[in-house]
Amino acid sequence: MRIILFILGTFLALNTFAKQLRPNIVLIMCDDLGYGDVQCLNPKHGKIKTPHIDRLAGEGMVFTDAHSGSAVCTPTRYGLLTGRYSWRTRLQSGVVQGFAPCLIAPDRLTVAGLLKKQGYETGIIGKWHLDFKYQDAKTGKILPRMKRAPIGSTIPDGPVHRGFDYFHGIHHAGHMDTIIENNKVIERMDEIHNLPRLTEKSVAYIEGRAKSRAQPFFLYVPLGSPHTPIVPTSEWQGKSGLGPYGDFVMQTDATVGAIMNALDKNGFAKNTLVVFTSDNGCSKAANISQLRKQGHLVSAQYRGSKADIWEGGHRVPFLVRWPGMVEAASQSDQIITLVDFFATVSDITGEKAPGMAEDSVSFLPALSGQAIVSSRKGIIHHSISGHFAYRQGKWKLLLAKGSGGWSSPKESEVGAKAAPAQLYNMEKDPSEQNNLYFSRPDVAERLLADLTLDVQRGRSTDGTEAKNDVLNIKLWKSQ
Repeated sequence: MRIILFILGTFLALNTFAKQLRPNIVLIMCDDLGYGDVQCLNPKHGKIKTPHIDRLAGEGMVFTDAHSGSAVCTPTRYGLLTGRYSWRTRLQSGVVQGFAPCLIAPDRLTVAGLLKKQGYETGIIGKWHLDFKYQDAKTGKILPRMKRAPIGSTIPDGPVHRGFDYFHGIHHAGHMDTIIENNKVIERMDEIHNLPRLTEKSVAYIEGRAKSRAQPFFLYVPLGSPHTPIVPTSEWQGKSGLGPYGDFVMQTDATVGAIMNALDKNGFAKNTLVVFTSDNGCSKAANISQLRKQGHLVSAQYRGSKADIWEGGHRVPFLVRWPGMVEAASQSDQIITLVDFFATVSDITGEKAPGMAEDSVSFLPALSGQAIVSSRKGIIHHSISGHFAYRQGKWKLLLAKGSGGWSSPKESEVGAKAAPAQLYNMEKDPSEQNNLYFSRPDVAERLLADLTLDVQRGRSTDGTEAKNDVLNIKLWKSQ
């Protein structure tokens, strides 16, 4: 009983202290960076040098069992900003392409909107990839889908309409040459200059906040790298000795270093929560097989990569630095997901969002080495094709015969006599090689029942039953 009271007291003290501090929050999210691409997370088979990310790990906490909301871009970004799984929306598989209404409904609160209620300045510098419309600046008419939105066209439902005070960046990688600021397309720019521009703008944003310290700030930096087009600048070409992808990862690491240095230089380090992560695993476009021949494993010891329902698709780097609040060089093995960022920010600031963030659980206790308190039975994974998986403690149930994504065997490559699903003991078999679906039907049935309920209730946490945006969500995609 005394131990329970001590843990509770420690958590309440941390929570109260955090609210009083009202920390600045900087979240850097890479695009298609594999778990094994961070050298300190993959010391044996990580051949790409990432000194700045490694430094961040040394100054903070590493979460070894963190997961993106999906194995691809858009769904993860939706979950991060809303605290809700993206498959509860119209997006049941794949990613959005632009020239369409924003995936985040106008009445749904985002993390940025939550923080604005607490007086934060909010900025996003990087890739949005959650859809928005373009309109003719003179007539106000919505533009039809086209190759590129014209310079000068405006956006009626973008980031500045979803809680952000400032936006500079792009919609998605296919439109990386089309630069947007706030709600307007401002210029065309060669893709190779995108990462340097985002670095420059991120540093400038921090320096701008240093001139006026009246408000805390939230800076969300969803980088477009090392996603395709893989375009390291000349100063980085050849640096890794592993080809363009390795070079681009190193340049991305340098951007992380520039942002951290800007925080340090402007006196923000002590009261800034820095989170570093990725939206999913490494893409096949990185030439994974060639990297493997050179000794580099993009997913470390885990199976699969971007788009897959296996761990390589959604287990991501997750590092947190918060001096005085998070012990340096510490580690947490607790299971979290990027969807949990919303509830954690809510916990830190004390700003609640009733009826929102239906799938989000605060990991704030973990930052002080305490157990996460959760009403959620498990976390849900999702592949590019919409295949579901459910993780509960050491068990992981996959409602797919194969990868559910781009790795072999794909669903179409699995024989008719194969098991209809996969079940793995992640403690004994983290590389997902020994399928226990037939030998442990009791576990599979229990996890399937919990997953089904989480989907049907419109939420996976305790609270008033919510509604999904679509009536029928198909759990078994391969049947």
